[in-house]
Amino acid sequence: MSIEKHDLHHEFPEYGDAIHALKVSDSHFAALFDQYHDIDREVRRIEAGIENTSDAYLEQRKKERLHLKDALYERLRSWTAK
Repeated sequence: MSIEKHDLHHEFPEYGDAIHALKVSDSHFAALFDQYHDIDREVRRIEAGIENTSDAYLEQRKKERLHLKDALYERLRSWTAK
């Protein structure tokens, strides 16, 4: 089974430079980025069978990841629109 990558560089390759710039210049973006990637790593480990948990917990973590991705995407869009 192939586990799909959801890291921001794969999700938004067109924003690679903006991701880097915001990670170093915007502490709030950097914190959200770290949270996103921590959750993404956890979800991928669960999906790969490395960690076991309930389906409800996995779905909750996926929703949290999606919420963070939306917040990061909005910040990227507003930063690149300047």
